Amino acid sequence: MHPHYHVIVIGGGHAGTEAAWAAASALGEGGRVALVTMDPARIGQMSCNPAIGGLAKGQMVREVDALGGIMGRAIDATGIMFKMLNTSKGAAVRGPRAQADKYAYAAEVQRLIATRSQIHVIAAAVDDIVVEGGRVTGVRLPVGAGRVTADDAAIEGNAHANLLARPVFPSTPPVSGRLNAPRQLRGDAVVLTTGTFMRGLMHTGDERTEGGRVDEDAAVGISGVLRRLGFELGRLKTGTPPRLHRASLDWDDLETQVGDDTPVAFSDLSPAVLPQGRFPHLPQTGCRITRTTAAAHDLIRANLHRAPMYSGQIEAATGPRYCPSIEDKVIRFADRDSHHVFLEPESLFTDEIYCNGISTSLPRDVQEAIVHAMPGCANAEILRWGYAVEYDMVWPHQIDATTMTKLVAGLFLAGQINCTTGYEEAAGQGVIAGLNAARLARVEPLERLGRSDGFIGVMMDDLVTKTPREPYRMFTSRAEHRLLLRADNADTRLTPWGRSRGLIDDERWRAYETRAATLDAIRHAFEAVRVGHRTLREHARRPDVTTVEIATHLNGHGPDHAAADGTLLDRVVTEARYDGYISRQRSQVRRQQAADGRVIPGDLDYEAIPGLRAEARETLARFRPTTLGQAGRLPGVNPADVTILAVTLHRRQADPRRPEPATSPAPTPSTG
Repeated sequence: MHPHYHVIVIGGGHAGTEAAWAAASALGEGGRVALVTMDPARIGQMSCNPAIGGLAKGQMVREVDALGGIMGRAIDATGIMFKMLNTSKGAAVRGPRAQADKYAYAAEVQRLIATRSQIHVIAAAVDDIVVEGGRVTGVRLPVGAGRVTADDAAIEGNAHANLLARPVFPSTPPVSGRLNAPRQLRGDAVVLTTGTFMRGLMHTGDERTEGGRVDEDAAVGISGVLRRLGFELGRLKTGTPPRLHRASLDWDDLETQVGDDTPVAFSDLSPAVLPQGRFPHLPQTGCRITRTTAAAHDLIRANLHRAPMYSGQIEAATGPRYCPSIEDKVIRFADRDSHHVFLEPESLFTDEIYCNGISTSLPRDVQEAIVHAMPGCANAEILRWGYAVEYDMVWPHQIDATTMTKLVAGLFLAGQINCTTGYEEAAGQGVIAGLNAARLARVEPLERLGRSDGFIGVMMDDLVTKTPREPYRMFTSRAEHRLLLRADNADTRLTPWGRSRGLIDDERWRAYETRAATLDAIRHAFEAVRVGHRTLREHARRPDVTTVEIATHLNGHGPDHAAADGTLLDRVVTEARYDGYISRQRSQVRRQQAADGRVIPGDLDYEAIPGLRAEARETLARFRPTTLGQAGRLPGVNPADVTILAVTLHRRQADPRRPEPATSPAPTPSTG
């Protein structure tokens, strides 16, 4: 007999861990989730930048946390420099960011995974995806695959993790026993999160090594499996910079960047669940700032023929536009003779320094010259060379906003396989994929987040309505309703929605209800307290009024701790100052939701709809939008096409012989 799981997750990166966690939450007690990964010791690994969050990305981490995910908790437990970005600008575009001790981060993710009895970690590659009758029914593994736990990996498989996992984070006793070399796992749903591993090929100059990360093998067979199933694949590239030995740098002579004096946590649970209730938990550190030089730029230009991307060695056509290699920067910004480079510690317990700003695939001798030309780095020792990695992905028009593929029922895709880049984007997709895989296993309607519900909803809608030209990265500018989608109100927007779908446990729900009650008390006080002839709400709208002053007016009114809890008070001040704009965006949202609530049947024959232009027919048949709103956002579909489609849907709905497929409505947005 083959072991049976409700959900099988392939890949232990940021998408895979969130998918497994969300599936376990949604399934509840008795649920069975298999997390299949080639190396359990690498679960939760930060393969590139040792940081979480940033502009728009920080909002996504807050949303993952509001939906019960683990990324926010993990970074709060292991962050070594917290900073709120864009504080000089409006609340809608501010974003939390934190550098992590990357070894502690992976250990914490592994520890959290090990606390879920529903999640079984299996050390194996996947040879095949089993599909019967158009629906996934399981996966095939090679001979000898065995079962381990994430805790085994954290305690035994990573020497750096030992420094933090044992004394700081109490370990969960490992599950005893091993699976008896399963050749096949049966499953109701499969979530594929391959990252950069599908036919991954790493490049440093003319050196080529198969793999998705340093010292890790590529997943070669999955690409062939997906092609056999009929999927259209593409090929992309990304890269990483060299790492330096801190002791070899003139560290103290360089400009310093430090974190905030009063850090803001990513997770609403962190102060309560961290050891001793202390946030931040780890000692805080800073980074240093240096720069590239004109001489280095000349050297790069002289060696472009040795760069794999420019020599034609790399097959992939595009890389991440907004995280370019130093080669790309030198060509695209030819008028600049230097670029900032941030030297970021990767751990409190090692001397590894990440060179944020010089991602490169140039040969080693050129990398060495670039590094040595940077101020403070003349004697730098390079611990690891930068490299580019190219990999296969699935063009995302082949999934819908639930992350389930349109070709194979029960097969979900999340992370870089969907043409995205970034830990945070992967985590957001993982939550949606894990939730929907569990719901499919329970024979429940699949769920979608709309553009007005969160940055995760914006990302999913963008992926399924646009053909990406490069790996997708989230920006605040992508969200037309970003004033409603602030980092500070993610819980109000999404936690009740997640609670109704099984993602939110009792502990988190109690914490949410406490915050909600406090917010209501502050809002009431804002209307009841008067400052001169104005209410406190009206007074707070003045740009010269500070939160500290507002807190003094609240003394004796509302909850005792309202003035002390700056984050909640800041939220109510933001609501007061942007009230008119928020009301306007709510009206826009209502109009958009009307279109997004009109479901398009998956079997609709666009060729049979009279009046549609040829371009619209081709686009609609390719993307197969699931709602009328999505159809209107497709390139090549104009308002007249949408009107014709709406009339067709109305006539179809009026025919009782052609019932609509089951679906769940999008959540109603909130701005609390």
